[in-house]
Amino acid sequence: FFFFFQAEDGIRDFCLSRGLGDVYKRQVRKSIISMIKKTFKLALLQTRLAAQKSEILNHVKEAIGQAAKNGAQFLVLGETFNSFYVKDHLYKNAESLSDPADKKPTITLMSDLAKSHQIYIVAGTIPERAPDNRLFNTCFVFNPKGEIIASYRKTHLFDIDIPGKITYKESETFAPGEDITMFDTEFCKVGLGICYDLRFPDQAMIMARKGCQLLVYPGNFSMTTGGLHWELLNRARALDNQVYFAAAAAARYVEDTSVYQSWGHSMVVDPMGKVAASTEYNPCLLYTSPSPR
Repeated sequence: FFFFFQAEDGIRDFCLSRGLGDVYKRQVRKSIISMIKKTFKLALLQTRLAAQKSEILNHVKEAIGQAAKNGAQFLVLGETFNSFYVKDHLYKNAESLSDPADKKPTITLMSDLAKSHQIYIVAGTIPERAPDNRLFNTCFVFNPKGEIIASYRKTHLFDIDIPGKITYKESETFAPGEDITMFDTEFCKVGLGICYDLRFPDQAMIMARKGCQLLVYPGNFSMTTGGLHWELLNRARALDNQVYFAAAAAARYVEDTSVYQSWGHSMVVDPMGKVAASTEYNPCLLYTSPSPR
């Protein structure tokens, strides 16, 4: 990769020194960086949380219906969107692919909504119970037929101890995943990460170099780290790799501050590092339309 960037810098300098900056922008960059195939409407759902999973899913169903009505073709939800980010709730709300339909209501609903609205749904993350009873922080992706076409288990777990501010040990709840996950759509190739994965640039770089034009990272940054690094890291990963970057969070549960407080601020960043759409911390739908450059 070092030599790749050296070569690219040399081509750029050659063009600029001869007054050919426009040629470089039009032709050279286009040949190096993968492109969105065609414009599509992308929606991010910053989900309202509640103590009962059924209440959350009712809100999600209504909001996805609204997004589809507004023309969304590809929708992303936030991290652990079907549960408080609290150990007891995560275990209680965990689901397994092997469960019967009525025992995995989140997975069943996502499949039904993707099929009925004919959209792609990147279902944020949910606590996934594996056959060996380990818990994973997992993102499932559904195509417009309601089929699961990809899944990704969070690799880098959020273990943090900032004295007097925040202590959280995600590894006490979840096991780490091991794979890099990408999938194809008629719009573009998409790569997946989750929250703390943001801090590991090689993961995003590998997916971009393998042809991903959109990286999707559901994530609930903390109130301590969110203001410092959330937007900075989203914009950095987009600009580093010249890709669209979609980062969806759950809404902040202000009704009870003893519950983990999500920073919120879902956003989409374009390949030049510009924020194309963003919100604050309340429940929200936001939209943008990634397009070929």
